[in-house]
Amino acid sequence: MECHCLRWEHVNWDGGRNGLMLVAKGKTKGARRVLPMSPRVRMALENRWNLAGEPLEGWVWPAKTKGGHINHDSLKLQHKKALKLSKVRTFEVYSIRHTFLTRLGESGCDVWTLARIAGHSNISISQRYVHPSEDAVLNALSRLSGHKIGHSAKKASPARSAMLLVNDSGTEG
Repeated sequence: MECHCLRWEHVNWDGGRNGLMLVAKGKTKGARRVLPMSPRVRMALENRWNLAGEPLEGWVWPAKTKGGHINHDSLKLQHKKALKLSKVRTFEVYSIRHTFLTRLGESGCDVWTLARIAGHSNISISQRYVHPSEDAVLNALSRLSGHKIGHSAKKASPARSAMLLVNDSGTEG
């Protein structure tokens, strides 16, 4: 819905590094937000803007619907047709959002920033969309290896040191 309801007057080409866009509608109070555009999003929107005759206002994705803009049903039909023509394996359009948020989380984005980007009203909702891989978890833990946490192996008892060491098979030792 956030993309369907995007209007040209909510696109700021001059703000931020690559421009900004206001997400004015959404399911929650956290959905209304200003987001910076990535270079790729800016390029896609600029191409769309140029093809539309560089309008100052109106729907970015107009359609002959009751609301005047593309809606979920029309997008779903176009998506189904594109999949059939391209012979790409079937997937839900919404899974692109899940993939984006998962990759964003795996890239090291903190959960508060991720929740803001996604428009979630709290970080617990973001957990539904972020599924870090085992490698992502291991990489996060390995980043701590250089930090001093107030303990040293020299001061720890042999029993405590053995308990903290975990070998590759996942057993203590």
